[in-house]
Amino acid sequence: MQYEEAVDYLYARLPMFTRDGASALKKDLTNTYRLCEALGNPQERFKAVHIAGTNGKGSTSHMLAAILQAAGYKTGLYTSPHLLDFRERIRINGAMIAKQAVVDFVGEYQPLIAAVEPSFFEVTVAMAFKCFADEQVDIAIVETGLGGRLDSTNIITPLLSIITNIGYDHIQLLGNTLQEIASEKAGIIKPGVPVIIGEWQMEVAGVFERAAAVHASRLMYASQLWQVTSMNKHSGFLHVNVNHRSARNEAVYALDLTGSYQTKNLATVLCAVDELRRMGFSITDTHVGQALMQVQHLTGLMGRWQTLSVDPLVICDTGHNADGWREVLANISATPHHALHMVIGVMRDKDLNNMLPMLPREARYYFCQVAMPRALPAQELHAAAINYGLEGSAFTSVREALQAARQHAGADDLIFVGGSTFVVGELLAIY
Repeated sequence: MQYEEAVDYLYARLPMFTRDGASALKKDLTNTYRLCEALGNPQERFKAVHIAGTNGKGSTSHMLAAILQAAGYKTGLYTSPHLLDFRERIRINGAMIAKQAVVDFVGEYQPLIAAVEPSFFEVTVAMAFKCFADEQVDIAIVETGLGGRLDSTNIITPLLSIITNIGYDHIQLLGNTLQEIASEKAGIIKPGVPVIIGEWQMEVAGVFERAAAVHASRLMYASQLWQVTSMNKHSGFLHVNVNHRSARNEAVYALDLTGSYQTKNLATVLCAVDELRRMGFSITDTHVGQALMQVQHLTGLMGRWQTLSVDPLVICDTGHNADGWREVLANISATPHHALHMVIGVMRDKDLNNMLPMLPREARYYFCQVAMPRALPAQELHAAAINYGLEGSAFTSVREALQAARQHAGADDLIFVGGSTFVVGELLAIY
């Protein structure tokens, strides 16, 4: 079996949420437990930090992994979805899992996969956990895929649990209220395991506090412990001044992740570093500063307010729900430009009545779609956008939409590409 055959088998044989939607999700952890039991329960053979949340969990995961790498720890990183290469999901010290390891796993465990009939995500989680155990990582940063309580990653008992924030996303699966969504995310809180909540939010604080009390887990809010006092962008970095409530002096960090929303994630990461230090991890301030300047290089993170070209300026971001769009639009407003061109595509399950009114009417739009069943056809997105005064055209692919935007854009204009992780993935493939 060749690598391409192994990946094609996973794509073709297994249900995928990204392709098939809610029908690909299982309502319990039975399949994941069955897979991992057959693999010798690898989830019990490595230390981990478990990260959930509506927005920011990917950036938080990568920043924390970069810091642990810089501190000399052999660090596993499991994230989803991938943008360009399946192997992005499973990394050790920033390096993607070897192609041969994927081939060997699929080849050896095809009978098990056939017997259990798991989803694509369940198999990927089992593969990641076996990789981390076999490679004897010092610690793994494990990001949930969707929700928390019933997410396949939730079979681990971590050293630390992190929930970045709560917003409206995947409401058809997680609940129609912030409290219901928070309850699903709170499902990663484990007995006696400390938990960090990135942002204190009045609507859901009680949900987390009750869950932490039930599990006798120490709970802390990063936004109450760390305060950002100032930030500015120059020389290709986001320079952030932060102050811990118990410290007299400010700390200054330069982030290669330059979206202003990273300041929220930074507070969460710094809070996590403090907790890991209490557990005996040797992480210096120098490690933290050096890592935050090169998160993309150390971990391979892409698609977070990422500049792809200039003249005209082309920037992409994976933000795709209401809170994500607010952050994206704030960054667009703060970015000097003459005219704005928006290349956007969305999935069918997105609430257009909530999203489209947020978008700027002065922009020119290039509506597109990716080649997957869950994608909303560009013509339908265009038709819905007209009702909100958004002017533009529909294109059958991201490439065609980008080409049209580049043709119309002047040297001082801004082309933003986003609306979906998968739109950003296709854009990155073009570049």
